[in-house]
Amino acid sequence: MAQNILGRANSFLQLIKPVTNSLSNNVRSNARLLSTSFRCHSNNRPEIAQSNTMLDVGNRKIFSEEHDMFRESVRRFFAEEIAPHHSEWEKAGQISREAWEKAGENGLLGVNTAEKYGGIGGDFLSTMIVIEEQMYSNCSGPGFALHSDIVMPYLAHYGTPEQIEKFIPAMVSGKCITAIAMTEPGAGSDLQGVRTNAKKDGDDWILNGSKVFITNGYMCDMVIVVAVTNPEAKSAAHGITLFLVEEGMPGFKKGKKLEKIGMKAQDTSELFFDDVRLPQSAVLGEVNKGFYYLMQELPQERILIANMAQASCEFMFEETRSYVRQRKAFGKKLANLQTIQHKLAEMKTDICVGRSFVDQCLMLHNSGGLDSQMASMAKYWATDLQNQISTKGLQMHGGWGYMWEYPIGRAFVDSRVQPIYGGANEIMKELIARNILTDK
Repeated sequence: MAQNILGRANSFLQLIKPVTNSLSNNVRSNARLLSTSFRCHSNNRPEIAQSNTMLDVGNRKIFSEEHDMFRESVRRFFAEEIAPHHSEWEKAGQISREAWEKAGENGLLGVNTAEKYGGIGGDFLSTMIVIEEQMYSNCSGPGFALHSDIVMPYLAHYGTPEQIEKFIPAMVSGKCITAIAMTEPGAGSDLQGVRTNAKKDGDDWILNGSKVFITNGYMCDMVIVVAVTNPEAKSAAHGITLFLVEEGMPGFKKGKKLEKIGMKAQDTSELFFDDVRLPQSAVLGEVNKGFYYLMQELPQERILIANMAQASCEFMFEETRSYVRQRKAFGKKLANLQTIQHKLAEMKTDICVGRSFVDQCLMLHNSGGLDSQMASMAKYWATDLQNQISTKGLQMHGGWGYMWEYPIGRAFVDSRVQPIYGGANEIMKELIARNILTDK
């Protein structure tokens, strides 16, 4: 498949070149930096268990010095452009379009999308740095990861040259915000329960149905919609197609922003499709191959969620450690109480064990070797751990942990959805068990 993509890319590279030539200096700088990010990594780099803090720049052997420089740039972006505005975005239920465009200007969207497609050509580890730094900033609002690392690969892997030329450069710049619509009111983790359908009408398709819990849904300019196109197929998996639906198409409507208990600055909404007429050019990939594409891309989504969860654990640990060092109770600092010390020891050990496995998965995926079973393991383990760490961290903050102004409180509510979306953890266990019990 990679050879087919490369062959298609050569035919339209000249069309995209004017767009890549207009990239900002920040993007060019990051592109040059990431083009060298495949150098051998130093064996002298400490792991997080050996670092002064888990958030140190320059730890973990999977990264290089070039990755570190990129991380510093990303950390600065979240500190200067995202964190100061996050509270107001939580009230608004969405971040600003300006933030999306600034992320594009700084080369943080489509980081590991190849330059030939309009991206900046970093490796997969580079895009994980953006995710980690977002979690370290405790800002859950920006839906950059879904846009760059879930939606964009569908376009790069299965899109036509015309689709890639139309959407990816605009996505990289932040001017085209995207989403993917799988979940329905009656079909969550069970993708074979999808009821949204598209029927052929001459050369066009007529799309009907609804989706729910769609991240970036309210702000999206384009959404990939999962729909049934062959209800007579021998199984639902053989009759699903992906469609590119654009803002402004007659019959495509967005519901109100959903009010969630966490991730309050991340726009999430219902989407409705009422006789939306789609041309053949809106089909992504081949007709009735959609379920296959979803299965191919889900491992990346799940390791992405796992790394988000792992990075959140590291942030919450450092936030809690800092708090107990300062807070006094019973005439002494909390950090001097043995029960607190033991809890911190448990938390650090669990987090470091989790990081070791997640980093193993990141390296495997970076080289193309991660399978669905390991991705499911990482997603289930890390997101469960995230909820355990958030509970322990909040408990050690006492009553202040329950206040919205304290970062641990926001991290606590943000963590709760992680074992649910991207495939509920109960489904992850089913997938893992299936592999264990099936003869290969």
